Amino acid sequence: MAIKSMTGFARADGATGNLSWHWEVRSVNGRGIDIRLRVPPGFEGLEPRIREILGKRIARGSLTVNLSVRRAHGQALIQLNEAALKQVLEALDRLRQAVPVGPPSAEALLGIKGVLELVEAEESDAEVVARTEAMLANLGEALDSMVRARAEEGRRLQAIVLDQLAAIERLVAMIARLPARSPEAVRQRLIEQVGRLLEAGATLDENRLYQEAALVATRADTEEELKRLAAHLSAARDLLQSPEPAGRRLDFLAQEFNREANTLCSKSNDVDTTRAGLELKAVIDQMREQVQNIE
Repeated sequence: MAIKSMTGFARADGATGNLSWHWEVRSVNGRGIDIRLRVPPGFEGLEPRIREILGKRIARGSLTVNLSVRRAHGQALIQLNEAALKQVLEALDRLRQAVPVGPPSAEALLGIKGVLELVEAEESDAEVVARTEAMLANLGEALDSMVRARAEEGRRLQAIVLDQLAAIERLVAMIARLPARSPEAVRQRLIEQVGRLLEAGATLDENRLYQEAALVATRADTEEELKRLAAHLSAARDLLQSPEPAGRRLDFLAQEFNREANTLCSKSNDVDTTRAGLELKAVIDQMREQVQNIE
């Protein structure tokens, strides 16, 4: 199973009755799962369901979900505000007591602001449930699209990381074959080191000579680091084929790769090993940048 990226974007539109909506779902890299929701007033009740749906589909990433809603024109109902009309008539009665005026026309009364109102038609409970399920199903379609985008980007990342692992493997094999690691080369460096100490005219006892020899031999021994790097390579390839999200583990493994490469460089006693070690570190850094995008 291919790995997934944490980067993706999708849209979905839907409508029912006089209501239409538009979903936008965006995801970028994140240390865990972080969900930011933006829904219009009156639709806050959808938020728990949205979070539940996202939690089942997305394991890692910073997610932003936007919902915009629009009602079709011409669907509102005209309603007489009887309370407002009563207040207007009472005001007219008080006015007649002060100034003789004739009765107002119906058109004049209805033209007073607030006497007639535009109100949205009320939905039944069944209509609300049907509309909610339609909106969430549409969100699911947007998530399907985003997951496909994340999987497509994941396949690209997988190919890049596999190439980087192959480059690391070549460099590890090259370091293992370097002449500087041969017993003869180690013995020669030991002879030269002891020779320099003796030429300096220092009075060295047998224990000091033994310590210097042991230090040279230890610095030349990179077998454990090379074995651990080989084990990390195998583990990384297994994770890239894992059906479970592996981004965190790959990131940790990249740190372990870097630790071993640093030790190799610190033990280097020749130019070729140092050069290969630095190149190894560069490839590992590039790999770590890529795995930080993996879910």
